[in-house]
Amino acid sequence: MRHLVGIVLAIVMAAAVFFAASWGFLRLGLGSARPGTLPSGSLFSDRNLLEGFGAVLGVGLLAGIMMAVPWISPLASGLPGLALLSWTGLYLANVPRAVQYIPLKTHSYGIGFETMLFDGVLALAGLAMVIPLFIPSRWRRRSVAAAQAQAPYAAQGYPDPSMTSPDLAATQTIAGDSSLLSDWAQTQTRPQPQIDPNAPSSSQAPWGPAEYS
Repeated sequence: MRHLVGIVLAIVMAAAVFFAASWGFLRLGLGSARPGTLPSGSLFSDRNLLEGFGAVLGVGLLAGIMMAVPWISPLASGLPGLALLSWTGLYLANVPRAVQYIPLKTHSYGIGFETMLFDGVLALAGLAMVIPLFIPSRWRRRSVAAAQAQAPYAAQGYPDPSMTSPDLAATQTIAGDSSLLSDWAQTQTRPQPQIDPNAPSSSQAPWGPAEYS
């Protein structure tokens, strides 16, 4: 079920890259800053630059969450990353065919996607997004991974390493108190020896006064 949700998230991620990131990257190119020249004023006054930067930043944040959160399936970012790398490889091998497969080429989304493909941005993004596919712990649930991590300690008889020192100290204190209570109970229930009042006192020294005849 987790990987099925990951496939749905992969579709969402691919749509975000094509529509939001492509549009934002194209808006960045329409900004007031040109290569080799300094902007005339503040960058905060450039609407195209702010909108494009916000769109690209939002897509990057979404991709980062899907890559970093452990309980999200690695397919969420891995599948779009593989698609971007495959598209880049096709672009290097056959440029007209790779451009032909881009949808909405007459709109800003297709133009921005082609620009990112030409600049190598999609290749870098794809390399980062496929990293979770090569992490084995991302393919298992957290409970299964935690049980497998604690199995060697349990097999050797060691305590659970996840137990903190205060818990361990509290457990030892409770065990010590219970042993003291059990010893005290045994002492109270143990029969006491009877003392004979006519018996000579044991406090008399063995070298007491000699008897005179």
